Amino acid sequence: MQRGSDRLSVHRDDEMKHELQGLLRSGHPTRTEDWNDPEPPADDDPEMYRAPMQPWTSEQPSLATVRLELARSLTRHDFPAQPSELARVLRRGNAPDALVQRVSRLPRSTRYRNLLALAEAVVGGE
Repeated sequence: MQRGSDRLSVHRDDEMKHELQGLLRSGHPTRTEDWNDPEPPADDDPEMYRAPMQPWTSEQPSLATVRLELARSLTRHDFPAQPSELARVLRRGNAPDALVQRVSRLPRSTRYRNLLALAEAVVGGE
């Protein structure tokens, strides 16, 4: 017998787990309508939460946008690495071509020790 101050019954708890199962497995909302999503995106959530990054045009992407897109394909185990190694990992992770091109154009002699350093180089590189 469980003793504690549970606010919800066991059945409601299981129901809530089932509602969030798709979100937890996929990492993004699985409902087609925002109102039907158990945890819809907030107004201040980054755009990256809603959809993949679009190819850059003349405007410079923000550091947060680049960092979030890099984090979709890279892990801490991919660092430290040179741009050619990181570009290969990004291609395998189906990252946007614009991002892969920017990473592959970075100086070859530089080794990036973490994702933030890489994102800063990508944003400041051009």
